[in-house]
Amino acid sequence: MALEMPTYSIDKVTQITPGLLHRMNAKALLLDVDNTLSLPESQIPFPGTVEWAHKMQRCGFQLIVLSNNFKKRVAPFAALYDLPYVSFALKPLPLGYRRALTKLGVKRSEAVVVGDQVFTDILGANFIGMQSILVTPRAEELSVSFLRRRRHEEPVRRLMKKTGRHISPKE
Repeated sequence: MALEMPTYSIDKVTQITPGLLHRMNAKALLLDVDNTLSLPESQIPFPGTVEWAHKMQRCGFQLIVLSNNFKKRVAPFAALYDLPYVSFALKPLPLGYRRALTKLGVKRSEAVVVGDQVFTDILGANFIGMQSILVTPRAEELSVSFLRRRRHEEPVRRLMKKTGRHISPKE
């Protein structure tokens, strides 16, 4: 299960604070799109996420959108945040993560992957040796493959809460 374990888990991306990132010795965030910054297939960001991203940048953190979606979906979405992006990242394979790190000019040890899926975002971060933050998905995706993956993610999410590595809204 170690390859499936994130560094931390949270309910939503806006709970990530500069203090948390300083504790993680992070300079950059690689952000997933679907169920992290917006509903799947939506071009409308979750409330507060654009402002949160700008605040993080003002605090000195670099951000990039890292998505398995195609450029047609990712480019206009990243533009809403004024962020660079890597589309068709092929997560959990290392290629997309490496492309994002190169674009930002940071080392793996200086970046944190943020996403809602254990078997893409988190597994890929662990493969490449990066820290990660698992967010709670905001929408249920009903395809058989998603339902199966989500069922297998539940033990990871429960363990994060049990070990105290789930950050609650008041922290």
